[in-house]
Amino acid sequence: MEDITSIQENTFRKFVDGTYVLDEVTWGAFVKDWSYFEAKRKNILTTAGEVEKYVYFVLEGVQRAYYVGENDKEATIVFTYAPSFSGVADSALTGLPSKYYFETITSSQFLRIRIETLNKLMEEHRPIQNLIMRLASLSLYGVLARQAEIQSFSSEEKFRTLLHRSPHLLQLVPHKYIASYLGIDATNFSKLLGSVKL
Repeated sequence: MEDITSIQENTFRKFVDGTYVLDEVTWGAFVKDWSYFEAKRKNILTTAGEVEKYVYFVLEGVQRAYYVGENDKEATIVFTYAPSFSGVADSALTGLPSKYYFETITSSQFLRIRIETLNKLMEEHRPIQNLIMRLASLSLYGVLARQAEIQSFSSEEKFRTLLHRSPHLLQLVPHKYIASYLGIDATNFSKLLGSVKL
C-alpha cells in the first residue's frame, strides 16, 4: 500500500468538493485510508462473479466495465477516466457479486479504498455518508440519461453525444469498444467516423 502525495490529495479534494464539501476533520478521516494504486493496460481489476472490493478514484488512464453475454459477446457498459470515481459500484455498495468485468484500457493510476473501510467511515461520519449518497445519485442520473439515449437516439445522435461529452476517447479507446458502448454495429460505426465531422 502506497501513501498518496499532496498533489494527488489536492486533485482528489478538488473533485470531492465539487460534489459535496467535507469539513477539515471529516476530510482527514476520509482521505487517510485511501492508497495509491497503478495498473498496466488491459488489466482486469474485477471479474464477473466476484464482489467488488474497492472504490477507485481515477488519477490517470481510461477504464471500462463490460458484460459478457452469450457466445462471449462483450457489451461495454461504461468508460471511466480522470477525474472520476470508478469500479463496479453496484457490487461494491450492495455486496452482491458483480455481473461485470472492470478493466484498464490504458495504463492507469488510482487512489483506492477497501469497501468495508468506506462502509465503516459512512457509519462513523454522516457527511461521508452524504457524499456517497450524492455520488450514487449522480451515477443513477447518468445511467438513466444513458438509457434514454440508447432507446431513443439514432446511431448518429449517440455518436455526436459521445463526441460532445468525451471526444478524447476516440484517440484512447479501441473503436470496437466505443461501437459496443453505443450499441452500434462496427461497420456502421466506421461509416459514422467517415461521415460525421469531428
